[in-house]
Amino acid sequence: MPQEHIQIPRKITNQLLHLAQISPDFEVCGLIGSKNGLPSGCYPIKNTAEHPQQRFQLDPAQQISAMAKMRDQGEELFAIYHSHPTAPATPSLTDLEQASYPEALYLIISLNTKGVLEMRGFKIDHKSAQELTLSLTENM
Repeated sequence: MPQEHIQIPRKITNQLLHLAQISPDFEVCGLIGSKNGLPSGCYPIKNTAEHPQQRFQLDPAQQISAMAKMRDQGEELFAIYHSHPTAPATPSLTDLEQASYPEALYLIISLNTKGVLEMRGFKIDHKSAQELTLSLTENM
C-alpha cells in the first residue's frame, strides 16, 4: 500500500515552483532524489518533447546523468516532476500512458491558477493515478 501523506521540504518546493515560473510557456521537468525516503535533491532536466507547451519528455542523456548523480550521492528516485502551463495540476491522458516508474511520486505544478501556483502529487500505476496529500516541511 503506497504512503498516502508525503512531506516535501520547503526548499525543494520553492525550487520547483521557481522553475515553473521562469518557463511559463513550456513544461519544465526533472527528477527528485531522496535519502532515507525523504526528498533531498532536485535535478532539472531538459524537456525534449516535440510540443513542450503541452508535453514533457526527459532528455535521455540528462536523465541518465541525473540518475548517476543520485546514485553517487546515495539517493534513490523519489519523484518525477513537470509543469502544466495552461492545464490543472492533474495527470493528463498522456501523463497516465507514459508513466513508467510506479514506485515514484509524480509531482505536477500548474500555472493555470490566476497567480497562485498549485502542486499536487500522484502515484501512477497501470494508467491509473492516486492522489497523495502533500505537506511542506522545514527540514533540509
